[in-house]
Order: sequence, then structure tokens, then C-alpha cells
Amino acid sequence: MKLFIREHALLIVVQLLQLGIIFSIYWLDGYHNLETALYVVFLAFFILGGYLVYHFLSRRHYYLRLSQPLESLDASFQKIGQSPISEALQKLLHTQYRHYQQQLYTVKKQQEEHLVFMDQWVHQMKTPLSVIELTVQNIDEPEFASIREELERMRSGLHTVLYMARLRAFEQDFHVKPVVLSQIISAVVHDNKRLFIRNQIYPEVHISTPELTVETDEKWLFFMLSQLVINAIKYSASKETEGKKVVISCYLRGSEAVIEVIDRGVGIPAADMKRVFDPFFTGENGRGMRESTGMGLYLTKEAADRLGHGMELTSVVDQGTEVRIVFAAYQKLTSV
Repeated sequence: MKLFIREHALLIVVQLLQLGIIFSIYWLDGYHNLETALYVVFLAFFILGGYLVYHFLSRRHYYLRLSQPLESLDASFQKIGQSPISEALQKLLHTQYRHYQQQLYTVKKQQEEHLVFMDQWVHQMKTPLSVIELTVQNIDEPEFASIREELERMRSGLHTVLYMARLRAFEQDFHVKPVVLSQIISAVVHDNKRLFIRNQIYPEVHISTPELTVETDEKWLFFMLSQLVINAIKYSASKETEGKKVVISCYLRGSEAVIEVIDRGVGIPAADMKRVFDPFFTGENGRGMRESTGMGLYLTKEAADRLGHGMELTSVVDQGTEVRIVFAAYQKLTSV
């Protein structure tokens, strides 16, 4: 109704001005019969009101459609009236819908092609990296130690690229099954043993319930925990202290299962805490490290949200950081 009044406000004003001009002309010409003038006013308003009522009732669906947002794209195909302007609007909506569908299909196809390309490229890059790693792993010269360090950084970067690409098609790339948390923790620690050794950091593992099992995607959980451990090592190594260690724990907290990664590194400034899960945000600490991409915590948080897991992060500058992955449901496996 408001839209209808706004559209016809100018028409009503013009009619009133026209009626006032006509009365002024007749009054100045000497016609001073008040009853006749009032009758003319009544007829003018009656005709105008009749026109507006008919116009509103015949186009009611049209005005309702314009004043209410569409609940879905398919709603644009609902009929909105038989007037010429209603039919023209309906054709415009149909045309716009077809263009949108075509553009959406094109973008989706491009994303799928990009995902396939990135997946293939990462797997192709893994082969030469593995060959180089096998070549230099038994050579003790200092320059080859640097090569091994750079190889690990390249491998970590390739994994980040791969999982970033897979995140776009997450629904087709995960498989939920029972996963024993202690086994995942052991695998992550073993996979990053060289990183621990090179940075002279000791991994301390506490598993209160070895048989603790949760429903999750094993591959994504391995990646998530690896990112947390790598961050803990990286920011612990940047702090000059003796006896540095990273504590990885697995325990029950009420009705929840928790994996916790604790470091006593540089910590995160309070100003950066609200943005640590934003993509490409490196923060004050990350800007001092050339290998920091700002994608590790973002990918971890995104994967946790899509798997239905919680993420908790607390940090104090110069005291360290605690990050937890929280599983809402768990079970304990019993040996037969």
C-alpha cells in the first residue's frame, strides 16, 4: 500500500492543483455559487478515488511483489498480474534469472577446473620434492641441512594450497568415520619430528584416555592438528628461552572430547586476537616471519566449522598460546 501511495502521490497533487486552478478561474470570472463548487469537488474526488481503488485492486499482487523481498530465485516465476507493466516486469525477472543461472554455471565450472588443476599440480610437485628429500636426507653437510629445511617449508606450503583448493568443494571431499585421537596425535608428532628437532623443541604428549574416539574426517583432522602443531613450534622457536616444549593433550571435558595444543612462545597480542581466524591475516608476529601465510588458522577454523567441531584459542603475550579442537560427541573403544 505504501508503494502504491508513493507512486501516485504526484498524480494526486497534480489533480488537486488542477482543481484549484479551475476554481480560481471560475471565481475570478464571477461564478460564486458555493453549492455547485462543492458538488464539482465531490465529483472530482469520487472519480479520482474510483480510479485509484480500481488501479490498486487490479495490480495488488504487483505492488506486493515489489514491496516484499524474494525468498528464493524460483519465486521470480510466480505470476504477479495481468497488466502490461506486470507482464513486462515478469519477463524482465525471467530474463535476469536465466542470465544469473548462466553466469553461476560458468563460475562453478571455472572453480571446478581450478580445483582439479590445483589438486593435480600439488600432487605433481610432491614427486620431485620426495626425490630431492631422498637424495639429501643422508648427507650431513650444513648446506644440505638448509636444503632439507626449505623442502619441509615447500611441502607445508603445498599442503596449504591443496587444502585451500579442497575447501571450496568440502562437501565432496570429506568422509566421517570413527577416529582414535591418540593415533592422530602420534601421527602428527611423527610427521613433524624433523621440525621439532631442527627448532630444538620437545613435544610433550598427554593422553588421558588412549581409546578415546570421535566421529570426524581423519584427513582433515590430521591437517588441522598439523597446522596447530606447526604454529606452536614456529612461535615457540622465535622466543629465546631454554627447555622449550609444545604440549599436546587429549582429554575429556564433561560431555566433550578435546585436543589441546599448548606452547610457551611469544603469544598473540590482544589487538590481533579478533582476527586470527581471518584469511591471510598474519598479525604482528607473522609479519616477522617470511613463511607465514595467515592461512593455517583460517583453514583449521573453516574445516572445524564444517565438520561441526569447536575451536577455542587463548593467548597471552610472552606467555604462550593454547588452542583446542572440541568434539561434541565421543566414544570409548573397549578391547575385546
